[in-house]
Amino acid sequence: MIYIMNNLNTIPEFGIKRDNEERRDGGCGIVFDPETRKYAVGRQTDDGLLRLFSGGVNPEENIQEGVLREVVEESGLNDFGYVEKIAEAFTHYYNSLRNVNRVAKATCFLVILKSAVVVDVKLEEHEKFVLVWVTADEILSNWQSKNKNKDYDHWIYFLKKAAARVEELGYETV
Repeated sequence: MIYIMNNLNTIPEFGIKRDNEERRDGGCGIVFDPETRKYAVGRQTDDGLLRLFSGGVNPEENIQEGVLREVVEESGLNDFGYVEKIAEAFTHYYNSLRNVNRVAKATCFLVILKSAVVVDVKLEEHEKFVLVWVTADEILSNWQSKNKNKDYDHWIYFLKKAAARVEELGYETV
């Protein structure tokens, strides 16, 4: 892991630098339901990869609002009780849904639900996944089994920080 200094803040850098990387900053939401004590993620229909609800954020868009927009569009979950910025990271990864190498400054938010009520999702054509509820251990196991190219190191970092924060906030996990 490499650390980059940015305005006196240390931001970790993850992944493997690749040729022809496209820069697209954005973020992700780690969504926790205190009632079931599980996390909401998307399960890709082609390979079973568990993925965070995430995406690029436009330059004029507030990062938190952009990430929450992505969570609603991709999961349908929309009744947020608590939102907290967990971490930032620079990441190099292969975006399998868009078939492109990316580099990004990613910002992660912990999203704790008031309820798991969903609205209709607005998936883009390349987004082929469904909402599932799983434990942090199940997510980590899934990512570690598919991480030979280090594409998910930043998500692992974010999940570990978010799970620790969930416990600090007094929520018991499964």
